[in-house]
Amino acid sequence: MAKIGPLVIGDLTAKVPLIQGGMGVGVSLSSLAGAVAAEGGIGVISTAQIGYREPDFDTDPIGANLRAIGSEIEKVRRIAKGGILGVNIMVATRKYEEYVKAAVGAGIDLIISGAGLPMDLPKLAGAAKTKLAPIVSSVKSAQVIMRYWWKKYSRLPDAMIIEGPLAGGHLGFHKEQLEDIAGLHYDDEVKAIINKVDETASEHGADIPVIMAGGVYTRGDMEHYLEMGASGVQMATRFVTTYECDADDAYKQAYIDAKKEDIVIVQSPVGMPGRAILNPFMQKAKEGQIPHEKCHLCVSTCNPATTPYCITEALVNAVSGKIDDGLLFCGANAYRATKLEHVKEIMDEFRP
Repeated sequence: MAKIGPLVIGDLTAKVPLIQGGMGVGVSLSSLAGAVAAEGGIGVISTAQIGYREPDFDTDPIGANLRAIGSEIEKVRRIAKGGILGVNIMVATRKYEEYVKAAVGAGIDLIISGAGLPMDLPKLAGAAKTKLAPIVSSVKSAQVIMRYWWKKYSRLPDAMIIEGPLAGGHLGFHKEQLEDIAGLHYDDEVKAIINKVDETASEHGADIPVIMAGGVYTRGDMEHYLEMGASGVQMATRFVTTYECDADDAYKQAYIDAKKEDIVIVQSPVGMPGRAILNPFMQKAKEGQIPHEKCHLCVSTCNPATTPYCITEALVNAVSGKIDDGLLFCGANAYRATKLEHVKEIMDEFRP
């Protein structure tokens, strides 16, 4: 059995080797992230359309989001009791650079970045103490990032997060791969990524912890990946059905009600496959284009003129409790939720 120790990222030490995955829009904000950090894990706020509750979100979404990054980070500090806090910023976000600078300016401990390769993240973070953790799904992407960062910025990632095919939301895999997950033999890829990262780190006298994400739901799942050489895990789906999660109660209930067969791979309007709960909204989206209001400038890969529906509107509806008109992103294990839990109960299960 793997020995469970703290997760060390540079000068940050999380007593519980668990990162709460960032979930947008609005599912992981200050309440959830603060509760996880206060219990010794790493709490993560999603910056995806984080300003959706701001009064000027419809007229100035970027301004609303940048302002909300600062106010949510300020709010979460009061809950976190000195714990470690991160933000998840998607590379595909429009004005990505400004989001990174806003988070760094607010003194965030860690930036996690995926949905594209964060090639210039070191330049944007500058000399700040903020730790940088790219998300990768293959050995190739891990290699590309490490080589480029070292060559261009003389810097390596402070941590590396592997996101596997069982994760929720947008996924870094082709639809065909997601239809035959067993055929991916993904544990072999995980071992190869860990070996490559460890090898690169030792060449430079550095330490780059690797954190596994996607399909982690129990302590047993964590132990499996620690035995393979990971330093910790990232878990998101299980935290949705907590009292502290920032989503509306109806959103949480949709997870509790979901059966295994309700969890499907969908084609997102932003051009990537994603995992979600099949609901009336998804049925409607299959039948044709759903009219939408003006563009909220979420990601650069979306074309408002041709998009089947507005992903911002769909995600905001969901998190606000308008379940039948919303997109319910989830991980492969969402059907395992049977009740609401407190964050502390979950963290106690994962403690060393």
